[in-house]
Amino acid sequence: MSLPSGPLAGRYPAVATMALLALVPYLALSSALSPLAPLISRDLGMDDQTLSLGLGLGNAGYALGTVLAVVFAQHLPQRIMLVTYAALSVVGSVLLAAAVDPAMFIVGHVLQGLTTSLLLIAAVPPLALGFGPEKLRYTSVTMSICIFGAVALGPTIGGIQADADQWRPLLWVVAGVAVAALVLTVLTYDHTPPANRDAPKDPLAILLAAVGSIAAFYGASELTSHAFWSTRTALPLFAGLAIIVLLIVIQVRSANPLLPLGPLLSSTIPISGLTIALCAAAASVSVGELTLSLVSAERGPLQAGLLYLPELAGALIAAVCLGLVIERRSLIYLPPIGMGFLAAGIVVFMLQVPAGTTVALVGSGLTGVGLGATVAPALFSAGFTQYSPTLQRVFAMVELLRAVAAFMIAPIFVYLVSALGGSSAGGTRTVLWISLVIVLVGTVVAIAVYLAGGARPQTPQMEVFLDGRGPALESPPLLARLRTRGRHVAKQPTPDDDLVSVAADDA
Repeated sequence: MSLPSGPLAGRYPAVATMALLALVPYLALSSALSPLAPLISRDLGMDDQTLSLGLGLGNAGYALGTVLAVVFAQHLPQRIMLVTYAALSVVGSVLLAAAVDPAMFIVGHVLQGLTTSLLLIAAVPPLALGFGPEKLRYTSVTMSICIFGAVALGPTIGGIQADADQWRPLLWVVAGVAVAALVLTVLTYDHTPPANRDAPKDPLAILLAAVGSIAAFYGASELTSHAFWSTRTALPLFAGLAIIVLLIVIQVRSANPLLPLGPLLSSTIPISGLTIALCAAAASVSVGELTLSLVSAERGPLQAGLLYLPELAGALIAAVCLGLVIERRSLIYLPPIGMGFLAAGIVVFMLQVPAGTTVALVGSGLTGVGLGATVAPALFSAGFTQYSPTLQRVFAMVELLRAVAAFMIAPIFVYLVSALGGSSAGGTRTVLWISLVIVLVGTVVAIAVYLAGGARPQTPQMEVFLDGRGPALESPPLLARLRTRGRHVAKQPTPDDDLVSVAADDA
């Protein structure tokens, strides 16, 4: 017997607002906590390594939640689980804001990260698929603002709190937002049965995702106080990444996978899009954190946060652009254009280290546009090549990879800053060069994959996609054009073939 629907069930504005409120807090805190770290450490008696470990485990929880959300959605009532996730998010947020010791803070942050990805996977695909093509552009804008606008806003709100020598008020505001999200989750409740009870529960996939995420993020967090090649860092870091790769291989080769990655990873447009999304996520988050830390040390967290506010404006502009092209053939052009903006932003930051006023304003604005115009459009393009009933399961694994690229590379780059260049400024300049190479190489590889596959710009067939009758974009097999050309070359007649043909005709 199902529970009665809420008074706002099926109303798009309420459901979209619920998703927005559910996702923004943790993602904003992911960048807002950096200027607040000294205050949190002081008040809770945490050293830098313990705080780094807590933040890393929060990111591990976020990565693990993507896989858990898929399992729960297939076998349990989806909207009841959504309410459960929102309630647990409130618990995590309250623990974080009221923390009196390191353990309470870390548990709250891990719970917050875990529930954010659970909410993301549970709420976003139904929002995108359940309200028809006329609402899809609004959903794309909302999701882009949720993820990238929130991250861009983080340094400013963190700087404001740091300047006030307080960190709890911000976290209590976050807890209040989580409560509002829970209320809207209840008000928009509409019974949704399990997606597919015949789907595998796959405890091995859950185990690999858990062990891989925890090990990899633990290793990255240990870079705060240990050398890169020490056993406390390199061993868990590389072992965790290897386990995540093993998870992908098992899912691709499985006849009945929990995460159907085979069609995604053997197709041209998804591989091209994922290349851009992962490279952009890795480069942009690291660039923002490194350059911001230098400006904060020189000018204070408040002024630094205000100087980086154009990043939010850039992310909002990119979100609007995504909404304008989401149903057009020009969608495919947005990610490489975004990579151009991201590369330009990195070059601007390289002109002056630490960044001056003009460099910070221009560079942050360009990187904001670049990040918003790359990751979300590339992931939408990849998702549109799949059948919509599998979208939630595919999106979960893609988001796990994005989380690894976005959240794990940053501490590695922070370590490189101290290990390279002889000074913070010199190390930052070296890492900016590395980030620029990642962006440029990623762009070239993505375009090469697109051309080698013989893909072409096309108008997404949204009604076909949303009805589950087929993909919105037709994506050729990976390297299809090269394979076809190879077969044509192999079939060209040789002189011996001509002699055989003549002999056959004479006979």
